[in-house]
Amino acid sequence: MLTLHRLSLKKPTVLICLLKTMIWFGASLPILRLVILGVTESLGANPIEFIERSTGTWALVFLLLSLIITPLRHLTGQPWLIAVRRLLGLWMFAYACLHLTSYVWLDYQFDWPEIAKDITKHPYVIVGAAAFVLTLPLAATSNQKAIRMLRQRWKSLHTLVYVIGILVLLHYWWLVKKDVTEPVIYSIVFAVLMLARWRPAIRKYLVKSN
Repeated sequence: MLTLHRLSLKKPTVLICLLKTMIWFGASLPILRLVILGVTESLGANPIEFIERSTGTWALVFLLLSLIITPLRHLTGQPWLIAVRRLLGLWMFAYACLHLTSYVWLDYQFDWPEIAKDITKHPYVIVGAAAFVLTLPLAATSNQKAIRMLRQRWKSLHTLVYVIGILVLLHYWWLVKKDVTEPVIYSIVFAVLMLARWRPAIRKYLVKSN
């Protein structure tokens, strides 16, 4: 642990590359799993629903992982951790795209009138679509050029991630019919992360007020 700590202080580039490699490898595994299950016809009785649920769940997981970075950075005192947050966010967007694609392509074969009917029938689809739309500007500005151009506005824009998190969880709650164990767990994790992220700001505000 001491060696790792020294390495993180002296050569963060090495750890950043290592961590990014691990993220790429780990993020690719669920896709590989779906491909293998599809080829072996092991996606279950409802393969389309299995794909939709899987990609949607992993989009939520990577959203939560991206939110972990800031509290982890404060906790460990390692500012370089912020370098992997963008990659986690982009993987969240990638799985969100796969989730949406599986819905409009595999489930409805791009039948837009039927999709419109489904939206009016199930409000959770509207909430999910709203969450996806909000991810578009975040994905489009996840580069150094956008950060330089937008400056402080970039940070304000990327606070949309909190709204996205709430919408995704609401989408999940409405989608699940009986067993709400997973939505409860993800909601608790999200709430804890929000508390951890905002606690330093609240403390700073209170100190200034006093």
